[in-house]
Amino acid sequence: MATFGDFPPESGSNNAQSQSNDSQWERNLLKDLAFAAIKEQRAKRRWGLVFKLFILLYLVAFLMLAYSPGKLSTASEAHTALVDISGVIAADADANADALITGIRDAFESKTAKGLILRLNTPGGSPVQSGLVNDEIHRLRAQRPDFPVYAVVQDVCASGGYYIAVAADEIYADKASIVGSIGVRMDSFGLTGLIDKLGVERRSLTAGENKAFLDPFLPMKDKDIEHAQHMLDTIHQQFITVVKEGRGDRLKDDKQLFSGLFWSGEQAIELGLIDGLAGSGKVARELIGAEDIIDYTPRPNYLDQFAGKLGASIATLVTGKTNWSLQ
Repeated sequence: MATFGDFPPESGSNNAQSQSNDSQWERNLLKDLAFAAIKEQRAKRRWGLVFKLFILLYLVAFLMLAYSPGKLSTASEAHTALVDISGVIAADADANADALITGIRDAFESKTAKGLILRLNTPGGSPVQSGLVNDEIHRLRAQRPDFPVYAVVQDVCASGGYYIAVAADEIYADKASIVGSIGVRMDSFGLTGLIDKLGVERRSLTAGENKAFLDPFLPMKDKDIEHAQHMLDTIHQQFITVVKEGRGDRLKDDKQLFSGLFWSGEQAIELGLIDGLAGSGKVARELIGAEDIIDYTPRPNYLDQFAGKLGASIATLVTGKTNWSLQ
């Protein structure tokens, strides 16, 4: 016969079993949570590696573009070489003599290039940089006289840009292009009135009576103006000589040609500044005879140039340096 005293042992056994089940469930839960955490970490690690690989590929592509010479050096078929002259022409600009000459030389040395197009879109710039490019084109043309060189103007070909263009066999532009501005200028600022109003005292020590030539913080002197004007006139005459040698009898006898004025492409034909209206595609197709165009323009490393340009700008601002240019 069962008694009430028989129940406690049975109840204790059930409790023990329940506790065992609870403990097993907790272990399984902890195990599942641990595995889930491990899987999540692995997934994060995989995505992290994918993301890092993507960043690496992006940087490699960027560096390849930054160092790209801008041409297909292995071109094996007949083509027209092209060198872009874009923006201000200056030693610290993209359109500097070293870069432009590199592209032009590569074009002349190519065995499959049938001619060269200088595609210009520039307001001008340094007379030195422009002169170096002009001289190099003449030197290379003397070595390879059968290699035609054409200048093609886009929006603007003024001053230093035209200095380079006249080295080509012929010059073409759009009817609305801006061409000309054959002149030289020197720019600076006069800050004497400003520093007087601010109560600033200018302190400048020099060795050499002309070392503070055209100091923007000092009044201009007549002898300084005379000397600067003589220098500008000399450079202007050099520019005129280069244009006359390049264009020859095609130039009209008009004194305004060398006054610094500029004209539309349509007007420039009448003055003999250009030879006709055409774009790069038409020149490559109909004059050079090689419709395929390959860009030989060296492309700069923008990462390195940014720091250089920033430093140059700060130096110019601090020193008040004066620049003269064919603009």
